Amino acid sequence: MQQGSFAVDRTHRWAALALVIVATTLLVLGIYHGLLQVLYRAGWIRAASFLGLEYYQGLTLHGVVNAIVYTTFFEVAFGYVVVKHFLRIPLDSRITVLAVAMMLVGTVMAAVPILAGKASVLYTFYPPLKASPWFYVGASLLVVGSWIPFFQWIAAYLQWRRLHPDQDTPLAVVGILSTFTVWLIATIPLAVEVLVLLLPWSLGWTASVDVVLARTLFWFFGHPLVYFWLLPAYVMYYVMVPPLVGGKLFSDKAARLAFLLFIVFSAPVGLHHQYADPGVSSSYKWLHGFFTFCVAIPSFITAFTVAASLEHGARQNGGRGLFGWWAKLPYFDEQRYLFAYAFPGLVLFLFGGITGIVNASVTMNNVVHNTAWIPGHFHTTLGGPVFLAFLGLSLWMLTELGGKPLRLTRWNVAVPYVWAIGVVLFSIGLSVAGILGEPRRTNMALSYSNPDSPLFQPQWEIWTKLGAVGGILMAAAMVIYFAVFFATLFAPAQPVREIRFPTAEALRYESLGVARNFTPWVVVAVIFLVIAYVPPLIEVLGGSTVPSPPYQPFSPVPVGQ
Repeated sequence: MQQGSFAVDRTHRWAALALVIVATTLLVLGIYHGLLQVLYRAGWIRAASFLGLEYYQGLTLHGVVNAIVYTTFFEVAFGYVVVKHFLRIPLDSRITVLAVAMMLVGTVMAAVPILAGKASVLYTFYPPLKASPWFYVGASLLVVGSWIPFFQWIAAYLQWRRLHPDQDTPLAVVGILSTFTVWLIATIPLAVEVLVLLLPWSLGWTASVDVVLARTLFWFFGHPLVYFWLLPAYVMYYVMVPPLVGGKLFSDKAARLAFLLFIVFSAPVGLHHQYADPGVSSSYKWLHGFFTFCVAIPSFITAFTVAASLEHGARQNGGRGLFGWWAKLPYFDEQRYLFAYAFPGLVLFLFGGITGIVNASVTMNNVVHNTAWIPGHFHTTLGGPVFLAFLGLSLWMLTELGGKPLRLTRWNVAVPYVWAIGVVLFSIGLSVAGILGEPRRTNMALSYSNPDSPLFQPQWEIWTKLGAVGGILMAAAMVIYFAVFFATLFAPAQPVREIRFPTAEALRYESLGVARNFTPWVVVAVIFLVIAYVPPLIEVLGGSTVPSPPYQPFSPVPVGQ
């Protein structure tokens, strides 16, 4: 196994550590409210158990913390580690401090109105649900703060290219720059939605908002967000996992191609979330459905390449036979715990991808649209490869950057497997309930889970309760993880001079000239975005939809009426 190391830059070490520690601390709140959601939907607790919070407050906290804050904080931290390690180019510490400060301040500004009950708009913040202006301002600061490191990394990358004109860009750097290219493309329409539509509306400068336009801009952002989450996990799979199993990366060329294809295909897909929306022609929805199937191509490439890399390593360690090599993988190795955080995620991602094909299909989507199937799908997809990779890498950064010895190592390797079992039960329960028509997001305790309600459907009950059992297992896994993380955090620190970064060697050298330059891929991505989004946006802007006044989810009438 090739182990890279680099001398620690004090500012960036502490910046990355601060982001990881804050993110994991906030995750406690996000996981807690996730547990309450499944217990509440199963009818096992009452609304009063939400510590005084409304149902939609808890749902908003769960979504915003887990999907936006935790992921963004983690990815900026991991990006700094990757760029500093592989490029060895100095970064301006003052800019880094500014970026981290903006992200922290923005998070606090957005959290206060959520906790005060003035931003119960879920993580999608669909209008006409209306939040306090501070929520929108805080979210904007968080996003802009995450842009700043990307521009730092671009400058460092260009400097590295000038110094090493004949070398391929390190694969991990390709992954991180692809990740944040997707993020930048995705967050530009989000900025337009927030600054042009939602913030003036929230401040009272405009009386109503165009809901269809806002939803279209949000999903311009919302589905590429999935690949912003996913690509750092792919960095772990391609770069860090092969040496952990004693092997090499089966195809460096395939890995680079997969990262760059995500830049092209990740964004022109958002309308597949709006198949049921009025105001957008079906032809544009079919086009986005086609692009959504295209984005599966780099994931298929990854599935083959990572599986081949694992098989190579297992056979190097004595694995034999068609399936016998599986026994040589380090499933419960306490020292190579990153593999434990990778393997169950890879398995879950297979099933998450299959259910995603249903969502992407124009016809099959009609069966599951806005049902419990949807959280069943994305908890499998994102709660598998993405979340488990982030948990494992957060521990790795804590130990390597903080000089902390990992605590509770036996418990640690059990976390991903307990979590995966919980995800499977949760996903099966919600997916079947969704096929039977159970809605998502709806406040169910008084309507759908109560046998005395005229809306009660007995066929949903067993599946909702199975989902709750899965949710309890997921929460139990996270209790163990938090014990490991914080026990490690408060352990005595060793002096940190360098970190060890497991780095895969390629099984063979394969030069891919078109993969040495990001520019062609970004240009093609922009062309595809123009084709996919300019016509429907023109249609929406010239449409006949009626702007809507604000609405509170726990109020039966629009605010002010």
